[in-house]
Amino acid sequence: MQPDITRYIELNNWIFEIKSIRAIRVDTYGEPYSATANLCINSDSAYLDGVMTRDQKDLKEEDYLTFMALCEKLGITKVKFDNFSDQHVFEEKLTVAQ
Repeated sequence: MQPDITRYIELNNWIFEIKSIRAIRVDTYGEPYSATANLCINSDSAYLDGVMTRDQKDLKEEDYLTFMALCEKLGITKVKFDNFSDQHVFEEKLTVAQ
């Protein structure tokens, strides 16, 4: 499957790679947001960390599905999440459907 979004831009003799994405959960850009996260990309893998929500609750299933949809558009096949639940950190590895 071909990625929908390119992960690099070529300008002159430079290539600019997208390696890190800051994500915010908000209905309209520029408005106050309810959650933030970082997505680090390496080859066909992504790592989601730094998740913070305004209400200090865990991400919902629809949030995970949104991150998975983004990864699919970028051609990423493996996603690793760090979750913080009840003060415990656990790792969740998922494979993006192709």
